[in-house]
Amino acid sequence: MKRILMVGIAAVSAFAAQGAMANADLAKAKNCMACHAVANKVVGPAFKDVAAKYAGQKDAEGKLVTKVMKGGSGTWGAVPMPANPQVSEAEAKTLVKWVLSQK
Repeated sequence: MKRILMVGIAAVSAFAAQGAMANADLAKAKNCMACHAVANKVVGPAFKDVAAKYAGQKDAEGKLVTKVMKGGSGTWGAVPMPANPQVSEAEAKTLVKWVLSQK
């Protein structure tokens, strides 16, 4: 029984790590990394700073999904975030959940 439990834990851990990597790959594929990085400001804010700013806000995910898809301005300074028509709503939700998980 212990062996089954250990195999199960290892499988869940591997899946979680793969999911986190897949989201970073999605951010690269959708060109997010042209303006953002996980830990430092590029053109736009660092993803960890976005996560900190929106931590605990119940409407953060929906608000950020809209910003990813339609763009926005004024939240992080004078440089606007362009709309991203190449990102589907499902992809935007995946990306936003990943961004909000950054520490």
